[in-house]
Amino acid sequence: MNYNEALSYIHSVCWKGSVPGLSRTTELLRRVGHPERTLKFVHIAGTNGKGSTAAMLASILEEAGFTVGLYTSPFINRFNERMQVNHSPISDEELSELTAWIRPHADTMDDAPTEFELITVLALEFFRRRRCDIVILEVGMGGALDSTNVIDAPEAAVITALGMDHVRELGPTLADIARAKAGIIKAGCHVVSYGGSAEADPVIEAVCLEKGAVLHRPDFERIVPGNFSLSGQDFSYGDYTDLHIPLAGVYQLRNAAVAITAAEVLQKRGWHVTAEHIRRGLAATRWPARFEVLRRDPVFIVDGGHNPHGIQATADSLQRIFPDRKFVFVTGVMADKDVESILWLLVPMAERFYTVTPDNPRAMKADLLAQRIGALGATALPCASVADGVAQAMAFAGADGVVCAVGSLYMSGEVRECFLQE
Repeated sequence: MNYNEALSYIHSVCWKGSVPGLSRTTELLRRVGHPERTLKFVHIAGTNGKGSTAAMLASILEEAGFTVGLYTSPFINRFNERMQVNHSPISDEELSELTAWIRPHADTMDDAPTEFELITVLALEFFRRRRCDIVILEVGMGGALDSTNVIDAPEAAVITALGMDHVRELGPTLADIARAKAGIIKAGCHVVSYGGSAEADPVIEAVCLEKGAVLHRPDFERIVPGNFSLSGQDFSYGDYTDLHIPLAGVYQLRNAAVAITAAEVLQKRGWHVTAEHIRRGLAATRWPARFEVLRRDPVFIVDGGHNPHGIQATADSLQRIFPDRKFVFVTGVMADKDVESILWLLVPMAERFYTVTPDNPRAMKADLLAQRIGALGATALPCASVADGVAQAMAFAGADGVVCAVGSLYMSGEVRECFLQE
């Protein structure tokens, strides 16, 4: 099996979509020898900030000298990004060999695994073979019934910022969403929660009490911002001074505080992580498509915000760096998102929109999105492709303008490709 054959099999139409439940993952893990039982984990759930927090914590632990696995979704430019060891994605050869190895086990199951379940088991076996000291495991959706939740009690369970997303699958209220995310909390484990929600916090507290879990919360009041630019930001957090992250989004300081709190929990669990490891790890963090600056003439930013909570964070960052400016937006969204709320946040800031159709069957068509924007009183032009939208937006903005591509992580990879090819 070569690389393209491996991807074809993984993405095959014979796999079901998102189907809640752990039985298929558990059965496939049993068939391949339970690689998850040889590994230690930090398990991360949440609505926004999961990937950034995971990347920061992985970077801190790598600076501390550990072999660190990182499992995230979705990928931005290449599928291999979804499973990495010390910043290096799985190679084409490793992915091909692993897929050929696991296929007979999956094909003979009466209840076939979904695509995400198969990928999760592939990643766990990859991390086992690479002898990872610890794996940063990001939940796909929800928590309780997500296929990553087959692991035993992790070294830490982290719940990042919560917002209204995936309401059809997780429930109509923030309390319902919090209950689903809190499903990763195991008996007696340590929990790091972003907090700050009057509706969600009591749910997480109740689950911790029920499970005998120890709850830790970052104290955002201890964040002292420093220099801030498109290249990143300096800050202090409590006793940690002279910190830097090369991530420009204003929301990243709170994600960094969550990552630091998780690192402190690991310290208490016996992991050798020092303040210097934290400082160097944060400074070395790389995480594409999260308020990432791709160009400066005009300024072109791509951000993976894809729900109202995430879009608000993007808007705050734009207004912090470019006060009193209007922006040119390249926008594509999934039709099942809260599109109206997303647009209400962006329209007051917009000079013009260029709408695109992300490469995903759930995507809203560019012409329909343009109509929705036009109905709100803004100018929106539908584009034939993401590349066309990027080109038109830059031409309209001119050298002194600011363009932001936002609305879907599934669009971000195509946007980045336009600049990687330059």
